[in-house]
Amino acid sequence: MSNRDNSPVSSKGIDRPSPTQLKWLRRGLNEAGGKLPLFDESGRQVPAATVRVCVAAGWAEPWFSNPLKPEWLVCKLTEKGREVLGRDNNSKNLVNHF
Repeated sequence: MSNRDNSPVSSKGIDRPSPTQLKWLRRGLNEAGGKLPLFDESGRQVPAATVRVCVAAGWAEPWFSNPLKPEWLVCKLTEKGREVLGRDNNSKNLVNHF
């Protein structure tokens, strides 16, 4: 895969979140403890791939196990996640829309 200037992927891995990942991560900014939602604004479950990539990149981390739905990964925003959101110019403007 070729690396372009606007690509979130470098030879070292993922440099920055995709728009979908950013949208999910931003929602943790206004939640207690940085809790990230299990569902999007339309009530659909956040794709497992979105969660896994964010955890693998260090932007989110598992918080606790959900005893009712153990297959759901309850996560919270990490300091690295907050930093990557701080580098995104639109994060501060968009966080109040959620």
